[in-house]
Amino acid sequence: MGIIEILGYVGALIIGLVLGLIGGGGSILTVPILVYLLAVNPVTATAYSLFVVGATSLVGAVKNIRKKQVDLRTAFVFAVPAFIAVYATRMYLVPAIPDTLFSVAGFEVTKNIGIMLFFAIIMVVSSISMILNNKVESDVEEKTVYNYPLIILEGIGVGLLTGIVGAGGGFLIIPALVLLAKLPMKRAVATSLLIIAIKSLIGFIGDIQNMDIDWVFLLIFTGLSIVGIFIGMYLNKFIDGKKLKKAFGWFVLVMGIYIIWKEISA
Repeated sequence: MGIIEILGYVGALIIGLVLGLIGGGGSILTVPILVYLLAVNPVTATAYSLFVVGATSLVGAVKNIRKKQVDLRTAFVFAVPAFIAVYATRMYLVPAIPDTLFSVAGFEVTKNIGIMLFFAIIMVVSSISMILNNKVESDVEEKTVYNYPLIILEGIGVGLLTGIVGAGGGFLIIPALVLLAKLPMKRAVATSLLIIAIKSLIGFIGDIQNMDIDWVFLLIFTGLSIVGIFIGMYLNKFIDGKKLKKAFGWFVLVMGIYIIWKEISA
């Protein structure tokens, strides 16, 4: 096993560690780690990412359910359109994307390059959200209000995004739960993990029907990520995850810019 491959498996541990420390964001690293350190095809990497993100988030969701921090009704209202959208995206949309998207001045944008560029843009947007989020997080319990049309539209949008890039989309889900369902921040974060777990794992079912899965590799990688989330949850007792969030945002921004440069220069 080479040093790059070892770093890839260490990266799996870091994914869970970040999720455990700051409650989100770690999944944005999954696809770059799989593609650049473990040489996984980008389309396959987005599929594997759904399983890793789903399984790791499920661990956190079960923990939150036991603490009665999850709003199950809100999770159901949001998750149904989201998992329908992500399943349809993985089952029908992603396989239908042509191998060559377009050419610009002799530069051919293939399906793999297009997915990585789109993913990098999502990384940049996500990082800016983490860096600029200076709002005071309110934990005041308000009456839950369901804006069904907007919640359904948001769920479909997040499902499409998750289906294409394989990321959890927590940076979109949490604000939606706070603004559209009036959940306090802690309950929104806890509820988002359950939504991410449901839609990611159901979306992965669409991939099982379309591609061969290396289960041994995937389960080892996922197992390391789950170990990481337990370590992160433990360290969270001593480290303020909110202070780490902005620093992690800068790291994700640099990674996103690097991926754009790498794919264009290649």
